[in-house]
Amino acid sequence: MSEVGDHVLLVGMMGSGKSTIGRIVAERMRRPFRDSDARVELRTGRSVPEIFAGRGERAFRAEESAALCDLLASEVPSVIAVAGGAVIDPESRRRLRAGGVVIWLDVLPHAIAARVGRGDGRPLLEKDPAGTLARLDAARRPLYRELSDFAVSVESRGPGALADEVVRAARSRLDADAEGPRR
Repeated sequence: MSEVGDHVLLVGMMGSGKSTIGRIVAERMRRPFRDSDARVELRTGRSVPEIFAGRGERAFRAEESAALCDLLASEVPSVIAVAGGAVIDPESRRRLRAGGVVIWLDVLPHAIAARVGRGDGRPLLEKDPAGTLARLDAARRPLYRELSDFAVSVESRGPGALADEVVRAARSRLDADAEGPRR
């Protein structure tokens, strides 16, 4: 893991905009962009829905954790879109805390439901997307809140404005970290 903990880690529910906003943040901060779901697919040669269908959620979570370890081990400061469920695992939360500045893209479940529609390509949303999102939010919201250094409300703003806020938050934390330890 990067000794200086200088990654920018975007956490939040599926559909919160981590990948879209993360790409913009990476460009503005002149860092590579990494996506943990994409890393899972690269590692396994299978899509997330294929892993869920063929091996189940438990196998996906193990792959998700391994992919996150790979990404956090990079010494190249990156912007990382962290899979929504990664925060469930206590060890992953520990790694995220040590890996850099954690920014939560906070979106309410009804807004996510509007964004993801029927949940095509999202295995957890195959049945009752709105109800599932409400249940996932209830379980994960406290973890996101506890884990994050900053929360950015995604409601009613475009990706550019959100990326600006994330960049400001990340730079303020990274600048402060350069002056001394944060935790």
